[in-house]
Order: sequence, then structure tokens, then C-alpha cells
Amino acid sequence: MSAIQAELTELAAEFEVLGDWEERYRYVIDLGKDLSPLTDAERTDPNKVRGCASQVWLVTEPQKDGTLRFRGDSDAHIVRGLIAIVLRLYSGRAPADILAFDAAAAFEALGLKGALSQQRSNGLASMVGRIRADAERDRG
Repeated sequence: MSAIQAELTELAAEFEVLGDWEERYRYVIDLGKDLSPLTDAERTDPNKVRGCASQVWLVTEPQKDGTLRFRGDSDAHIVRGLIAIVLRLYSGRAPADILAFDAAAAFEALGLKGALSQQRSNGLASMVGRIRADAERDRG
């Protein structure tokens, strides 16, 4: 099992114990509270994720070991939580692992697809698209 798949399994177990979506939303918002805020210098147009209804910034930091570290932030609480989930899955992974992971199936497994509005789902897909594009670029 890949590290991303193991993280997904752990997230799914966390979601499972929460029961209804009201509890899960609160949990997602709580996950977002643990994100380190980006600096004003990082909240730039090149770091902005297109296709999100909220303001979303994503910083990609290639590491010496070939993995990619991601940091992100948003002006919306629920979106910060979604960023936290995406970062748990993708940050610190090799580009090939990122590109091999099926994010749509993962979000389906977590039940996010049915629980999020179309706008939020599109924003989530835009975040993953940005991460995949950065992984493609750094795959080298």
C-alpha cells in the first residue's frame, strides 16, 4: 500500500467514527485550523488556485529528496479544511506517487463528493489539478 493510500485509509477511518455530515463538516473545519498560515508574500497571483469560488493559495516546495511539499491557505473555513485533507494526502510525496493516485476515487471513498456543493467539488478538483500539474513539472 502506498503512503498516500495509507493516509486515505486513516482519513476514511477518522470520518467513519464521526457519523453524520454535520459532525464531519466540523471535523473538516477543525483540520483547517491546524494549517500554518501563508505569509502575505506567498498570497500572490502565481500561487492562487484558479477554479475555486473562495480565495485559495497553494505553495509548492520541491525537496532535496525529490518529494514535493505543499502548503496552502484559504479565506473560507471549510475550504481550509479541504486543503488540510489534500495536503495530508499529497504533501511529502514523490511526483510519480502523486500522479498515480486517483483523487476522484479518494474523495468518493471519503464521501466528500456527495456532501460538497458543486462549487466546492470543482474547487477541490482545481486544487488537485494544480498539485498534479506541479508534480508533472517536477517529475523530471
